[in-house]
Amino acid sequence: MRILLVEDDERLAAGLRSVLEDAGYVVDHTADGETAWFQGGTEPYSAAILDLGLPTLDGLTVLKRWRAEGRTFPVLILTARGNWNERVEGIDAGADDYLPKPFQMEELLARLRAILRRAAGQATPVLSVGQVTLDPRQMRVSIEGVPVHLSPQEYRLVSYLMTHAGRVVSQQELTEQLYAQDFERESNAIEVLIGRVRRKLGGDFIQTRRGFGYIVEQPNS
Repeated sequence: MRILLVEDDERLAAGLRSVLEDAGYVVDHTADGETAWFQGGTEPYSAAILDLGLPTLDGLTVLKRWRAEGRTFPVLILTARGNWNERVEGIDAGADDYLPKPFQMEELLARLRAILRRAAGQATPVLSVGQVTLDPRQMRVSIEGVPVHLSPQEYRLVSYLMTHAGRVVSQQELTEQLYAQDFERESNAIEVLIGRVRRKLGGDFIQTRRGFGYIVEQPNS
């Protein structure tokens, strides 16, 4: 899943980006509010992590503009500890959760997983489709309890399709979610990735809807 990270503290941003990428997310980072507002309004992010104290345009204004423009991706705001009025205003403006600084990276990841889960309408953290199970906390995919080794990109593909199980996902959407904005990718990268995952999880796990995209279907759907 592709995440927009908006944080002007370079050291914190570098640490957050590293942790998020290690957890399987694709991360675009910006340090100022104007750029964040533009990117959030033009790129298909699964979620945003938004600091409120930003140059050029403050985070609260960015959030309000996104919501006014109909951008519905979940937003986790970062605030200074004790600044409760900012947190209240942020929630009222459309934030899905907040995290006061300083914080533990494990808590940030847990809160991010939670808002993504709620956005997808999932009640439990572990995803299951047929015999395939995905645990995002451990970044582990298994078949009937037996772990399956996936590359980071294969894991991202399976995670995105299982999160949106029952919905056809276009090749363009997969490309946008699995690769960073500035990443050079081959035109057939998604087809190659799909083929590798099918060999590991079974040929019927990811189904093709010709002319539309790919789908992971629940057995009873």
